[in-house]
Amino acid sequence: MSDQQEYMIALDEALAFMKANASFLVVSHVQPDGDAISSTVVISWLLERLGKRAVLINESELPSRLQYLVHFDRIHSYKRQRPEASFDAVIAVDCADNRRIGEVSLMFPEGIPLLNIDHHPTNNRFGTVNVIRPNAAATVEMLYDLIERAGLEPDLDCAVAIYTGLLTDTGGFRYSNTTPRVMEIAAKLLAAGVSGSELADQLLEKMTAAKLKLLQTSLARLTFSDDLKIGWLYIGKDDLKACGAVPEDLEGIVNYALNVDGVEVGILFKETSDGGVKASLRSAGKADVAEIAQSFGGGGHVRASGCRLEGDLGEAIKRVVEEVRKALV
Repeated sequence: MSDQQEYMIALDEALAFMKANASFLVVSHVQPDGDAISSTVVISWLLERLGKRAVLINESELPSRLQYLVHFDRIHSYKRQRPEASFDAVIAVDCADNRRIGEVSLMFPEGIPLLNIDHHPTNNRFGTVNVIRPNAAATVEMLYDLIERAGLEPDLDCAVAIYTGLLTDTGGFRYSNTTPRVMEIAAKLLAAGVSGSELADQLLEKMTAAKLKLLQTSLARLTFSDDLKIGWLYIGKDDLKACGAVPEDLEGIVNYALNVDGVEVGILFKETSDGGVKASLRSAGKADVAEIAQSFGGGGHVRASGCRLEGDLGEAIKRVVEEVRKALV
């Protein structure tokens, strides 16, 4: 059986899962990005078309720049207020493993069925039903296929959400995951009325004054290895507050380290308030940063991944940079 045939079977299993249950809790990964939030609202749109009820939730604060998305206002932030909700099943979208669900998993009754839809190659297939497509550029690409498999067609609201996920996870259709299938879907969404230029301007070009201050702070700390193949920056635990920034303002900062000519791996370290350090890794292609992140209990993609380390910021930087250095030998 070919990979494509197996994928189609998995999509059919996902549809059967949704049709077999009446109500759902839909969750995406902590510190959600464009694909995570877009996938959440697209699944909500599909469930609505199937006559189902859904409660949408994320552990973290939601990125305000995505508030134009349909059903965005229905997503609960677990950190702010845990909703009183009953549901028959769970759908996790864009979660590389069950830890990425975060504290929302505390809401799951024991043994509840879970549909896991994701495009990360490090996904540990934690669902009752798993639809994993590592060569998909974004989880929304898979959801587009799911909608097609259901015999439906995205309306403009849904099309905007899918395009948003594709745009953000491909870096504006610049990354190596920009496949012919991605461009084919994007073309259909543009034909459906999506304004690609407006979304690109809002999501890729504009930045808040607070983010600019945070960028200035981090760039002042940009450091390179002796051979200039590794670049890293860090954000201290008090920097967000000092700059008036929010977690979503961290997005994209790591690329400033990677985009320096000759750098093979860029890293952004963020000190957390609970004494840990989060590391976001990006690769130009020579290093598999998913493998590096996995060695620290994290995961992600070959070129983009992340992990969390406990303890001192300086020690975390030393440990991660050393692993990257080994991977580049």
